[in-house]
Order: sequence, then C-alpha cells, then structure tokens
Amino acid sequence: MASQRKLKLCEVLEELDMSRSAFYRMRARGQAPKGVKLPNGQLRFRRADIDAWWAACEKDTH
Repeated sequence: MASQRKLKLCEVLEELDMSRSAFYRMRARGQAPKGVKLPNGQLRFRRADIDAWWAACEKDTH
C-alpha cells in the first residue's frame, strides 16, 4: 500500500479558505474534516478524509 501524503493544518486552512479560529470552532462541534493529532500536538489530514468531508458538505446543500 502506498503511503498517502498528509496535509498540514495550514494547507487545509488555505484550501478551505478558512481562519484557524473558525476551523477550531467547527472541530469543537464535530463538523470539521477528520484529522490525526500527532504526539507533538500538531494535526495532519489525509487527502481522502478532506475529499470525503467536501462530498458530505455538497450532499448537505442539495
């Protein structure tokens, strides 16, 4: 299985065009894309999880 590149929080925020504080509010409500918290406290995101989150958002608006 090929290793999938993980996105940093800053890369996800840029793609979503969202502020860090707005993202953390969504995360607290359980509405943000699934992320993995590293032992140093940083977050990483799989491309597949971001794409699935986008798809769910699009489905909710139709």
